[in-house]
Amino acid sequence: MPEGVPLRAIVGLGNPGAQYAHTRHNIGFMVLDRLAQRWGASWREEKRFRGTHAEGGYQSRKIWLLKPQTYMNASGEAAIALLRWHKVPVASLLVVYDDLDLPFGKLRLRANGSAGGHNGIKSCLQHLGSEEFGRLRLGIGRAGDRETVAHVLGTFRPEEASRLPELLDLAVAAIETAIARGLPQAMNEFNARSLALMNPVK
Repeated sequence: MPEGVPLRAIVGLGNPGAQYAHTRHNIGFMVLDRLAQRWGASWREEKRFRGTHAEGGYQSRKIWLLKPQTYMNASGEAAIALLRWHKVPVASLLVVYDDLDLPFGKLRLRANGSAGGHNGIKSCLQHLGSEEFGRLRLGIGRAGDRETVAHVLGTFRPEEASRLPELLDLAVAAIETAIARGLPQAMNEFNARSLALMNPVK
């Protein structure tokens, strides 16, 4: 997301279905649900976007929200459909997703970059044809001795679940700052913040 390009669309990554709703891999969906609730936006299924779509607003700016229902590995199909329908550039997109390389309680905003091994972002890069879109990564931590797929598709530990609302609120604040003051300012303000540093999860 180049400096000066306003944020117009936010895509949260996850998997559809009740069995995945509370898993680590669905934290992108959780953030968008939090945003929609805060903004009073209503979700509806949209076949043209292959996802669940809502029209939100912040400080008089219209923002499109999307939770792809394609499963993670095909997330880019939904993202490009949203951008094409609303005629907004790739550079105005922010994608929200989980990150194994960040500990729980941390988040990172970026203006562009590679997939970093995340299959949902790989799909977005393929279908969008560009790395120039914003990302908000939320830490879910490494699995330790646990197999990676079981970790990302597992639910949060009780001590993490108790802090999850704080992390979602921090992500919402970062997004609203990016909308109101631009992504570089939001990066400066939020990339150094961490729930783990404020009050470590034990």
